Amino acid sequence: MINEPPVDLLIKQLSTDGKEVSRYCLCVVAAKRARQLLEQREIGASSYGIAYNPNPTAPPASVKPSENVLVLASNEIGSGKIKCIKD
Repeated sequence: MINEPPVDLLIKQLSTDGKEVSRYCLCVVAAKRARQLLEQREIGASSYGIAYNPNPTAPPASVKPSENVLVLASNEIGSGKIKCIKD
């Protein structure tokens, strides 16, 4: 269970137009971002596209193998780096 950052803070960070998002929306956003981080770890891609990596088996510097990607995703949401855009 992730206690930091608090769920209420994450929901407020994802809120748009004064409307709070649901916990389900928070879970979906966090899961999608965690999946992106896993892909970056696996293929060495940067968030701006495929970057040259002389050692393709090495993860990018931003995502260390020992870090939990869900914790990283939650911290990014809590700091306001990730926003929820409804289709």
